[in-house]
Amino acid sequence: MSDTPASTPAAVTFPHRSRRGILLGLTAAQLIVLAVSGLLLLAVILTRGVVGALQLLPAWAVIALFVFVRHRGRSLADWAPIVSRYALRRMRGQLIWLVRPSRRPVREGLLNLPGTAASLRVITSPDRRYGAVHAPHSGTLTAVVKVSSRAYALLDPATQNANVAGWGRTLAALARTNQVARIQVIERTVPDSGDALRRYWDEHGQPDAPLAGTIYTELIKNAGPAAAPHEAYVAVALDMKAARRLINQAGGGLTGAFCVLLQLTATFDQAARTAGLNPSGWLSAMEIAAVVRSAYDPKALPALDRWSSTGRPEADPAAAGPVVVVEKADCIATDSAFHTTYWVENWPRTETSAGFLHQLLFTAGVRRTLTLSYEPKGLDAALRDVQRKKASVIADAAERVRRGQVDSEADSIEYQDIKARERQLIAGHADVALTGLLTVSADSEEELRSACAVVETAAVAAQLDVRPLTWQQAEAFTAAAMPLALAA
Repeated sequence: MSDTPASTPAAVTFPHRSRRGILLGLTAAQLIVLAVSGLLLLAVILTRGVVGALQLLPAWAVIALFVFVRHRGRSLADWAPIVSRYALRRMRGQLIWLVRPSRRPVREGLLNLPGTAASLRVITSPDRRYGAVHAPHSGTLTAVVKVSSRAYALLDPATQNANVAGWGRTLAALARTNQVARIQVIERTVPDSGDALRRYWDEHGQPDAPLAGTIYTELIKNAGPAAAPHEAYVAVALDMKAARRLINQAGGGLTGAFCVLLQLTATFDQAARTAGLNPSGWLSAMEIAAVVRSAYDPKALPALDRWSSTGRPEADPAAAGPVVVVEKADCIATDSAFHTTYWVENWPRTETSAGFLHQLLFTAGVRRTLTLSYEPKGLDAALRDVQRKKASVIADAAERVRRGQVDSEADSIEYQDIKARERQLIAGHADVALTGLLTVSADSEEELRSACAVVETAAVAAQLDVRPLTWQQAEAFTAAAMPLALAA
């Protein structure tokens, strides 16, 4: 974040994404393939001599292509585990997920989600004030809050700068507790039935007013279903392992975890208001279930809203999951929609305004969900990572000098980014890893392709490099489309 006068809109810079591997620019998969190939070559030479090794030149050429040829930014060796896992699931018939009615007792609060999220369940806090998602395998307890704010683009520069700085302080306040596993921000568009608008008009309007009452009634009747409201949620995941001492002091188990989580939610409520956010209450278990349900079945949202007694959509957690999920290489089909999820591979590489996502978020006629996942890192771990990366850059530069090769400008820029990060850590700033995911949804596969083309164009205008998560769509959708604060 750069320091700017109050009259100048806040500007942000992102470090360049490093493509540096573990050794000599190679990733773990590439090194494994090279190591196995080296052992195989040694065995061939020992048993059949150099002639036998030369006879296997086609095999060595294939291995070289497998290691060094890249597709969509990854080597073929890196693609191998992803493709193999997808092919294995296809052979086992796991690309189609269907809910099966069962008479066996179901664990209370289980969300009945497919894949790796099958064990997630939503639990109500002991004081009945809010709900949280418990992930037993990762050891997290996640609370979700719905937030709103004034339109950022319409604020004066001084207020914009204050809000941006306030959000940075909010993240820092949560990250420094060393109890947060992940902070997830979701901004999504949803179809609207107009029920909430009509309910407000019925309660506060004057339909009997001469002329104006009839006009407003007709406008609300027609405008409601055509609208695409924006919703924003923040999910805060408590790391139950890191907070074990505090949890035990509070009584242990989920009861103690809820006590610690309550402190985190209070910290967020206080800090978020300095960022111009208005938390509208932490979601109950049934409201969390409704958000999950509407992600899989957007057309169910009007019914969930219509039958809600609180004014916000609610659903039974047992019915939160999808009825059907069909996974393909580049998209998934759920109950009433098709979805494609992208990974934000590169953020803007030049200094840009803090509102650079505006064009992407307000793309007309497209339903989409943008997820920003912040994963705090401890100070000691972050400093060790900085030292490792500095040593890697210096070692690569020395190796190029030894070979008589020219310097790499990309390495120079990366080294400056690493030093800037180190200075910020020494100054006391919190360190977080940012992951961006973007899910595009539509009613049919043809409409989805058109919507994806629109979103990709908008991403280019926002200086983002987005990449579809081929052969990983099911897991990516679970992490991107719902405020569950899962690992991305």
